[in-house]
Amino acid sequence: MTSNNPSVFLLMVNGQIETANFPEYDDLYCKYCFVYGHDWAPTAGLEEGISQITSKGRDSSQSLVWNFPLDITFKSTNPFGWPQVVVSVYGPDTFGNDVVRGYGAVHVPFTPGKHTRTIPMFVPESTSRLQRFTSWLMGRRPEFTDPKVVAQGEGREVTRVRSQGFVTIQFNVVTKDMKKLGYDITPTEQTSATRLTGT
Repeated sequence: MTSNNPSVFLLMVNGQIETANFPEYDDLYCKYCFVYGHDWAPTAGLEEGISQITSKGRDSSQSLVWNFPLDITFKSTNPFGWPQVVVSVYGPDTFGNDVVRGYGAVHVPFTPGKHTRTIPMFVPESTSRLQRFTSWLMGRRPEFTDPKVVAQGEGREVTRVRSQGFVTIQFNVVTKDMKKLGYDITPTEQTSATRLTGT
């Protein structure tokens, strides 16, 4: 029996982590995870994943291509804590140690449809030259113990970071029952056009 008054709405997300641009590095892989609020719960799909290692293409763009799939469905009662994707990129350093090459996060787009987002990536920095040299020598670069901290604001203001590279993600977003729960996520231009045409 189908209910006319749903108690939750659904957010279905699929797409892929397409490419990365890290001019100084090669042979990189990425990890992703979703971060979301207390009222959200995944109902299908994967919350986290790890890609294959990829090398730069021979074309002029020097892009790293992963085309790593994303597919997850969430349910929620309100939009507070809208899901974010946290991406961490790793690769070898000069000595062959696996080190972080970038962290970044982006919200899943709010409106249904196909979207492309480019995430600026960053890495934590040592606070002194001595720490920087020691970490380089030991192969232990500064990194977050939990990458999900990237999607949260607490404590970020005291973290020293350096910008480094970009990752491009393509999203396909579908929502269900949001309007029935009173949430209008129609883009502003589309809402204005609807008012003018009366449809």
